[in-house]
Amino acid sequence: MSRYTGPSWKVSRRLGISLSGTGKELEKRPYAPGQHGPNQRKKLSEYGLQLQEKQKLRHMFGMTERQFKNVFNKASKLKGVAGENFMILLETRLDNLVYRLGLARTRRGARQLVNHGHVLVDGKRVDIPSYSVKPGQVISLREKSLNLAVVTEAIEVNNFVPDYLSFDADKKEGTFVRLPERSELSAEIQEQLIVEFYSR
Repeated sequence: MSRYTGPSWKVSRRLGISLSGTGKELEKRPYAPGQHGPNQRKKLSEYGLQLQEKQKLRHMFGMTERQFKNVFNKASKLKGVAGENFMILLETRLDNLVYRLGLARTRRGARQLVNHGHVLVDGKRVDIPSYSVKPGQVISLREKSLNLAVVTEAIEVNNFVPDYLSFDADKKEGTFVRLPERSELSAEIQEQLIVEFYSR
């Protein structure tokens, strides 16, 4: 299955969550897309709730179903709570950390920066968005990419960098200080429903 490249705002409205992180998708029309969107009062089954939660997180990180399940399988083999491990593994993806540092306005934009070879990890070019960053590693931009308009604009509008990252706006580089705690990740995701979905 290829990656979804259609309109992300429709998906956001269908799932009832801002996938871009800006909240703009739900400002004007906070209901599902389509002719019957405003009047839908459909009660979801237990399976439906589990599926919806999985789709929220999968679309949030822009992953294919296979990639998503592979990360879940990896997380379930680690010590600790499977759901929390899963969220933490997703958070350590390179494209996500580029987004969290404020070098891109959306995860899609961050993935494009990585794919196009603008991003360095410990001084080496990495063009794989799913690359798992380890605590202590430094994320920066190639010298030629430091003055990219999209990066400068993203840094100007970004006003929050999580505590598990440190960021130097002048050098446009950040350090992945430590693994995040569950309390620092998306509160709107109920990862237990995703664990139940894959445990059926």
